[in-house]
Amino acid sequence: MTVRTRVAPSPTGDPHVGTAYIALFNRCFAHQHGGQFILRIEDTDQTRSTNESEQMILDSLKWLGLTWDEGPDVGGPHGPYRQSERKHMYREYAEALIEKGHAFKCYRTSEELDVLRTELKEKGENRALKPQDLELPADEQARRESENAPYVIRMRVPFDGRCEIDDMLRGTVELDWALVDAQILLKSDGMPTYHLANIVDDHLMEITHVIRGEEWLNSAPKHKLLYEYFGWDMPALCHMPLLRNPDKSKLSKRKNPTSILFYQRMGYMAEALVNYLGRMGWSMPDESEKFTLEQMQAAFDIQRVSLGGPVFDVEKLSWLNGQWLRDQTDEQFLDSLLNWAYNRDYAMKIIPHLRQRVETLSEVADKAAFCFNGMPAITPASFEHKQYGTDDMVVWLQYLLWTYEARSDWNRDGLFVDAKAIADALEVKIKDFLLPVFIAIAGTSASFSVVDAMEIIGSDVSRARIRHAIEVLGGVSKKQMKKLEKAYRDIAASF
Repeated sequence: MTVRTRVAPSPTGDPHVGTAYIALFNRCFAHQHGGQFILRIEDTDQTRSTNESEQMILDSLKWLGLTWDEGPDVGGPHGPYRQSERKHMYREYAEALIEKGHAFKCYRTSEELDVLRTELKEKGENRALKPQDLELPADEQARRESENAPYVIRMRVPFDGRCEIDDMLRGTVELDWALVDAQILLKSDGMPTYHLANIVDDHLMEITHVIRGEEWLNSAPKHKLLYEYFGWDMPALCHMPLLRNPDKSKLSKRKNPTSILFYQRMGYMAEALVNYLGRMGWSMPDESEKFTLEQMQAAFDIQRVSLGGPVFDVEKLSWLNGQWLRDQTDEQFLDSLLNWAYNRDYAMKIIPHLRQRVETLSEVADKAAFCFNGMPAITPASFEHKQYGTDDMVVWLQYLLWTYEARSDWNRDGLFVDAKAIADALEVKIKDFLLPVFIAIAGTSASFSVVDAMEIIGSDVSRARIRHAIEVLGGVSKKQMKKLEKAYRDIAASF
C-alpha cells in the first residue's frame, strides 16, 4: 500500500498556522513512508472563498518548504484538486445515497428547524435532530416538492447507541450517536458540505491516512457511516491535538497572531517556524530542540505525538528564531535581511510615498521605519486628542478591526470606505477617526496616508497592530465586548 495523506484548507482568509501544522505532520508521515502528500482546496463555501486567499495558502506553504506531490498548481492523476471544480460529481453520490435509503430530501425551513430545536430543549432531550424529527408527512413532502421548494439532502443516522472510532493516537474512542445530527450532505445551492465532499474526495484520491485536528473527532461517526453507506474502506484516522494559546484556550487571532504571513512579514525564518511547529506535541528521538524539516521527516514517528494541547508561545518561537539567525554566517544573515524586507519589490511600494516627504536620504529610515518594524512603540499618551478620549478610540478601533476582519480583499480604497462608513455612523469626522489608526499602524500621526500604509504592510500585520493598539489602550472586557458586538451589528447594518 502506498501511503497517501492530504491537507485540505479552505481559502476563506489569511493562511493559518494551524494549516501549516497539519500540513507538516501529513507531509512528514507520507514522505517518511515513501508515499505522497496532496494539497486539496476545499472551497465549497462560495460566498467566502477567494482566489486571493487560495494564492496566499499556496505561497505561504511553499515559503515554509511544505511542498506537495499533487495539487491545484502542480496537477496529478486524481484532479481536479479544487472542490468547486468537482461540483458535478457530488450530487450523483448524494442521490445514490437517497436511492439506497441512506439519505433523504429535507424541505424543512430554518424557522421550522428553530421550532424543532426549541421543542427538544423544552422536553429536556439532550440530542441532535434526527430523521424522525425532520421528515415531513408524505402529503406535505409531495406538496413542497411539487412547488419546487428549496431542499437539502441529509444523511440518515442512528437515533441512539454508541459509535466506535479507531484513532491512531487514542486507540478506540466511543461517541454517542444521540449527539450526531442528520448531517446536511448537499446544500440547497447544489454545493456539498465538507462532510460529503471530504469523504468522496478522500476515496477518489486514494487517501490512506487522514491526519487532522482533534476538532473533527466528533464528526468521525458521520464519516465512518458514510464510508459504510458507500461500501468503501475508510482511511486510518489520526486526530492531532489542537494548538493552544498560553492560557490553554484554542489558538485564536484575538489572543495570538495566527496568520503564517504575519510571521513571514515580522521577520521570522521559515526554517524556524517549521521547526517550532514540529515541536508542537512532538519531539525528536534525541530531544533536540533545533532541527530541519529533513531531519524531522527522517526521524518521524506519529506515535511520538503527545495528546496534551501544545502551547503556541510567540516568545518561545522568537527565542528559537534567534537560534537560527545566530547560526547563520554574516553573509547569510545579510541575505536573509535583504530578502525579508529590504528587497526591490517591497521597497518600490514604499518609495512613491516617501519621495515627496524627504529632503535628504537620511530622513528615509525614520519616516519609513514602521514599514519594517514589528509593533510600534506606543503608549496611551500616544493617542492624546483634544476632543476624544481613549475609551472612544478603543470602540472605534474595535469596530474597524471587525470590519477589516470581514474584508476579503485588501486595497486602500476599500479600507478607506470601511473607515469612512464607521466614522459616519458614529458621527465622527474622518480626520479624528483615523488618528488612532495612524498611531496603531505607524506609531505617529505624521505618516503618509494610513490606508496606503495598510495596503503596503498587508492585512495580517495591519490587523495585528490594531489589536495591539486596543490592548495598549486597556483592551475590551468580556462584558464590554458583548455590548460592543450588539452595537456594532446595528451600525454595520447601515453600511
